[in-house]
Amino acid sequence: MKNNPVGWFEIYVQDLDRAKTFYESVFQLKLEKLNTPEVAIWAFPMDMERWGAGGALVKMDGFPSGGNSVLVYFGCEDCSVEAARAVQSGGRIQREKMSIGEYGFISLVFDTEGNMIGLHSLQ
Repeated sequence: MKNNPVGWFEIYVQDLDRAKTFYESVFQLKLEKLNTPEVAIWAFPMDMERWGAGGALVKMDGFPSGGNSVLVYFGCEDCSVEAARAVQSGGRIQREKMSIGEYGFISLVFDTEGNMIGLHSLQ
């Protein structure tokens, strides 16, 4: 395998407007609507020339949010900042900022749709 194993991620949602507002607020960015038939997709900003995986919020009939067993980690400068924004934006903290030794720090939060996401930073 030449590349990192993850090439794309999707976070399934029930209320797309609410989820879009949550992620734009927590990460201080704008999602971009992708023109796809039958499925509503709002993508996170991405640059195909940079390291890491792109991804999107997705609303699709038959695919509910929450309760899955995959955890996506978002890179942050200081994960405690985004964790605080998550609470201010209607989410909740599952695990406060904690050390993972030489690999930095993580925090776990739930979004407004019941999905748990990870936040990772080196400080």
